[in-house]
Amino acid sequence: MPTAFVLGGYGLIGSACMAALTEAGYDVTGIGRSAKAAARSPQYCWKHLNLTTVHADQWRALLQNADVVVNASGALQEGPGDSLSQIHVDVVSRLAEAAAQTQTRVIQISAAGVSPEADTAFFRTKAEGDAILSNSQANHVILRPTLVLGREAYGGSALLRALAGLPAILLRVFDTSHIQTVALADVAHAVTLACDPKVPSGTIADITEPNAHSFDSLALRTRVWLGVPAPIWRPTLPSWMLTLTACGADALSWLGWRAPLRSTALSVLRNGISGDPLLWHQLTGHTCHPLAETLEHHPATAQDRTAARVFLALPFAIATLSLFWLLSGVIGLIQTPAAMQVLTATGTSPAFAAVAVLGGGIADIVLGGAILIRRHTRKAAIGMTLLSAMYLLGAALMTPALFADPLGPMVKVLPGITLAALVALLMDDR
Repeated sequence: MPTAFVLGGYGLIGSACMAALTEAGYDVTGIGRSAKAAARSPQYCWKHLNLTTVHADQWRALLQNADVVVNASGALQEGPGDSLSQIHVDVVSRLAEAAAQTQTRVIQISAAGVSPEADTAFFRTKAEGDAILSNSQANHVILRPTLVLGREAYGGSALLRALAGLPAILLRVFDTSHIQTVALADVAHAVTLACDPKVPSGTIADITEPNAHSFDSLALRTRVWLGVPAPIWRPTLPSWMLTLTACGADALSWLGWRAPLRSTALSVLRNGISGDPLLWHQLTGHTCHPLAETLEHHPATAQDRTAARVFLALPFAIATLSLFWLLSGVIGLIQTPAAMQVLTATGTSPAFAAVAVLGGGIADIVLGGAILIRRHTRKAAIGMTLLSAMYLLGAALMTPALFADPLGPMVKVLPGITLAALVALLMDDR
């Protein structure tokens, strides 16, 4: 049985490639650094490696047992743990050096439109990695898909669904952009076809549908696909607002958030995404499905509509919780004497009241800040839920009169508990 390694096998494209190669009769092993992500696909074998630290001699040892290596790893933009030059250039360089001494075919998943002169580091580093592989002696094929649409949404496709799912309105953005799409299944099928020696080494081919669409028409078609009623209002989003949004998303990326609204994604969508399917069709006879067929093959469900709406609502929920808890902690610390008096009036000792007020204020501030950091968001939301429940219990035992207060300060804790619990449930990696 032929063997295949898939780098980044738990990603959107990587997971589809693993499934397609398995169906094609390959013994498939995924390679990636996240054991947690790999555990979601227990049907495959996994090697847990940080690709950026694997040297050429280690690659040579790995490739002795591989007929095919699919490089589906990548990052959209610089961030904590994501160095574009390391992922797109250094990894490919060491892989190509090792593969040149074996018979292993390297299939590189690149992107349509990459160029050394591109205005995004993503395209420039992808182009540099492609050039290294092209100039090497390794047996290789480079595939360059356009905007990938699959059952799961990520990056540009997630942004597209989120905009299309807005109730009553549909924003007009990227009016002059023209974008070609490709079904995720077509990308995975292209990988299996690229394993065939009939596709000559050195091939560089775009994987895409034939026709281009304006971003606005894509959004309208996606809205129809989702089953959302036609928009009532079509406002145009000013370019300065898009730029401001991208700056905010870029800043949040350093807290671990990989939002599709980052400057790289917006720049790519603004410039358009296009490719030429002719070469791939001539080599393999395969034609990628047009957009209409891609959408028809995967009818949207209620879960898709919910996910599209939650996509934009979740950041606001997290921001609201952070602001509420930070203000609660700061105000409590500023007004420590007044807060202590509420407790001492019921007979609580001043020492215990001071500890409760100061400790609670500090805990509120810590949780309000921690929820903004991606790797701590779920834990912070759970902490908010538990601490709120403790506040309710403490108030019931020590200051039960607060529950009868006309302004309902304790009753209003319940929506906060619900929101925090909802955020904890919704937080998940792709």
